[in-house]
Amino acid sequence: MFDDFFVRAILAGVGLALTTGPLGCFIIWRRMAYFGDTIAHSALLGVALSLLLQFNLTLAVFLVAATVSILLLFLQKRQALSADALLGILSHATLAIGLVMVAFMSWVRIDLIAFLFGDILAVSKTDIVTIWGGGILVLAAIAWLWRPLLASTVNPELAEAEGLQPERARLFFMLLMAVVIAIAMKIVGIMLITSLLIIPAAAARRFASTPEVMAIFASLIGAVAVVGGLFGSLTYDTPSGPSIVAAALILFILSLLPKRGQAPEGQRS
Repeated sequence: MFDDFFVRAILAGVGLALTTGPLGCFIIWRRMAYFGDTIAHSALLGVALSLLLQFNLTLAVFLVAATVSILLLFLQKRQALSADALLGILSHATLAIGLVMVAFMSWVRIDLIAFLFGDILAVSKTDIVTIWGGGILVLAAIAWLWRPLLASTVNPELAEAEGLQPERARLFFMLLMAVVIAIAMKIVGIMLITSLLIIPAAAARRFASTPEVMAIFASLIGAVAVVGGLFGSLTYDTPSGPSIVAAALILFILSLLPKRGQAPEGQRS
């Protein structure tokens, strides 16, 4: 039998993977990987504010990530700079400000490595409830927004003409990203959150015939990566968060192998 902390880690990781799958698909479809990095980096600023104000950590990270998302939408509408330039500024600025704030708080002892790369083996029962509860709410919101999100991804102008309000759907999507990053930070850390969002979805793309199937496959691949990464971490005594991402990468590489009876792309006539 496995220790309680290992079982809690599996429950927390699988719950997170089931949530990140559909969101990761939209990140790939919308080409928003850099946005995911920006929101993830802003999480450290949320950590610093949480310690400074003695505020709930998960809520503080969500509020900061949501604020950065709204600020990005506002700046993009002003069209002062390109989207990638704005993302670069916000990403590095929030990360740097968070690190500076933590450095100034000499009375607080903080394990930056745990926040940067996660510590899934330290999750508590309360964390599991938060992850599964938040994940169910996020999945319910995605199901509710699925049509406008998908339509605005394929053709924003047509979605607008059909009254699906793509801008509102985009704002809700960004806020859902903030929720996931807030609940995921303790598991895989600030630096690896985007990997767990993107890699399983990228691996699922090869096998999906419809967007809905891709979302389901992304969740399942993420769950397999979590379980495989944790067992690999237990066997080889490697860091748990990076091990999960490494397992997801292995699954992605396997997804690139040609199917039986199918020639590699470079050899097709």
